[in-house]
Amino acid sequence: MSESLSVSFSHLGEAVWRADSLAGAAGATLTSGHTALDAQLPGGGWPVGAVCEILQAHSEHNEWRLLLPALRSVASLSVKPGPVVLVGAPHIPFVPGLAAQGLVAPSLLQVLASTPDERLWAAEQSLRCAAVQAVLAWLPQTRAEPLRRLQMAAHANNKLLFVMRPTQVRTESSPAVLRLLLASQPQSDALLLHILKRRGRPLEQPLTLPADNVRLSVLLASGCSRVACVASGPATARVWASDWLQGMPDAVGCIASAA
Repeated sequence: MSESLSVSFSHLGEAVWRADSLAGAAGATLTSGHTALDAQLPGGGWPVGAVCEILQAHSEHNEWRLLLPALRSVASLSVKPGPVVLVGAPHIPFVPGLAAQGLVAPSLLQVLASTPDERLWAAEQSLRCAAVQAVLAWLPQTRAEPLRRLQMAAHANNKLLFVMRPTQVRTESSPAVLRLLLASQPQSDALLLHILKRRGRPLEQPLTLPADNVRLSVLLASGCSRVACVASGPATARVWASDWLQGMPDAVGCIASAA
């Protein structure tokens, strides 16, 4: 029966997707910057206009290592780069380190929101803002229905959306088109990545994404420079805050006007 169905649908080409094979992307994609990961993603990259859900243990924060190549690419491809909005980030990003890896401070806008409703509202309004390039939202307590709203907003506005959630929600339903389980590899700088959900058959073995030792060296050097600058006096230290705040009022106004 399955063979006869395959023959009868063969003339439809890519219009019919077989669940035992990796599907093509439903829309645009952006390379993740990790060759091994792109090979396992429909369309060869992060889906644009859809929820990408990243699960990891509460004590781990590897999302920057995973997403930085794509965020750099967004900034470089844009004629007039808009901000990458961070909603409910658990820590203030180390701006000099991100700048050393190609993501400059004016490209970031951090929204401080503590309650689940505030974070959802900020994420949804950010997705509706034309200037915003991508949204990273930390939503540990959000359920499936609010995520579905974000999925619709991302799709309607054709935006990159990454949602960080804890590993405990792994067994819960999710509208995300892509779900990943991210962890550090023991005794190594590499990342272990389990693809829990994608449009295609499950990936039985996790991917190993090696550390970028060249950029890591630049990051460490940048960190040392920052310590030296702060030690030299408060006036120099304020330069980092100035870089971080530069360009933020326009982005804040854009998000507020979208409400």
